[in-house]
Amino acid sequence: MRAHIVTHVLVLVVLLLAGCARPPDDVLRVGLVAPAVTLDPRYATDATSSRLCRLIFQAPADFDADFRPTPALMSWETPAPTRYRLTLRGDPRFHDGTPLTAADVAATYRAVLEPARASPHRGSLANVLTIDVINPRQVDFTLRQADPLFPGLLVIGVMPARDAAAERIETPVGSGPFSVSQLRAKSLMLIRRADAQRVEFEVVENETTRALKLTRGELDLVQGGFAPEVADWLARTPGLSVTERNGTTFSYLGFNFAHGPTANPAVRQAISLAIDRAAIIRHVFRGQARPAAAILVPEHWAGAPTLPLPAHDPARARALLAALGHDREHPLRLAYKTSSDQFRLRIATILQAQLAAVGIALEIRSYDWGTFYADIKAGNFELYGLSWVGLQLPDIFRYAFHADSTPPAGANRGRYANPLVDALVERAEAQTALDVRAARYRDIQARLLDDLAYAPLWYENQIVVRRARVIGYDTDASGSFDALATVHALGSREAHVAPTP
Repeated sequence: MRAHIVTHVLVLVVLLLAGCARPPDDVLRVGLVAPAVTLDPRYATDATSSRLCRLIFQAPADFDADFRPTPALMSWETPAPTRYRLTLRGDPRFHDGTPLTAADVAATYRAVLEPARASPHRGSLANVLTIDVINPRQVDFTLRQADPLFPGLLVIGVMPARDAAAERIETPVGSGPFSVSQLRAKSLMLIRRADAQRVEFEVVENETTRALKLTRGELDLVQGGFAPEVADWLARTPGLSVTERNGTTFSYLGFNFAHGPTANPAVRQAISLAIDRAAIIRHVFRGQARPAAAILVPEHWAGAPTLPLPAHDPARARALLAALGHDREHPLRLAYKTSSDQFRLRIATILQAQLAAVGIALEIRSYDWGTFYADIKAGNFELYGLSWVGLQLPDIFRYAFHADSTPPAGANRGRYANPLVDALVERAEAQTALDVRAARYRDIQARLLDDLAYAPLWYENQIVVRRARVIGYDTDASGSFDALATVHALGSREAHVAPTP
């Protein structure tokens, strides 16, 4: 019923506003669901920040379609098992025209490793012993122990050495395909270096407003952030198209292991058993997601495709809670934190109903993205819902679950602590044979599922809505904005399909 109401309201508003559509110009406008927390690659961890930093900065390495490290800004060789020599490719220059040198690479990564800077990426680079500039084009990374996947950690964008030495940067200067023209609280204007194409990113947190802006031509492209029924309606709107692909975005429930009810494994198990994931995927996502048992997708080389999917067993959940003295008349009370995004709120209300049926009274607390994300990083929660976006390398297991990775040293936000998992992570990282390392990572994922270090939910598909004038845009499984480097936007003097009701 709600889906029909939403669709009818959108249609009615579009009919009223169709005559006011903005004519196309030479600016490509991209709608953002949430603002970037930072455009400093040393600190970028949220999805929006990471995706935008990829446009502004170049990193030494990237990943191929099989989730394996591949050269980007730099190529590499291994003169010794614990030493990587990286060499700049081509003649990279920063946006201000100055050459990008090995000294800039070294300065960027040394800054990440400085304890006083509290970079969240520091824990992932803990294996780095020294960084030595060999000449203007080459830099050596010496490791404490051999790691054949080490180049995959070098995905932090390279900054000018002067910026890497600063506490904060006002205007980001990188060497990526886009330079920063204008930076405001709710918008960002980038200039494509190849042809001066302007791309404006505008934060539009309200879903209905985003949809209307697309129909009126005030936005040209939005990636994600639409409920499935709204995406379906937009796909039927003249002048718009919707594309979809399987994604790696992993959605989960996070628990607090330091204090509160979710530190009890029986409570975590009851929560997981109460959730009907299949029904949510079928009825709410309309199939635009697939069930998950682990943080890495099954097709990842270190994925765990044989792990059983979490069961839906409300009777077992009720029994676990009854043993703790809770039932529907005497419920366990929990606070659930989420963003103010309407789709996430709808999922929260469904979880609330499913948990209520087994004896858990869920109080939903929604916040703007900045407040919500700050609370999660600070460990200020009992239960929350969030997603990992763009995961490529199994360093996530140290970054998110090792006892040494509590913020700001990493992303172990729930303060999960299991010496066995810590040892498994360390043993996996010590393996030089990738097949052996992959087996160790599967062991880790099985242990995390047994402990319910998080409650796996689903992998969400990547959905792109674009206007007809945007030619050649698609995203990848991680949801990157990389295709903006080559996309073509038809201007006001070229063919354009105007929206009609």
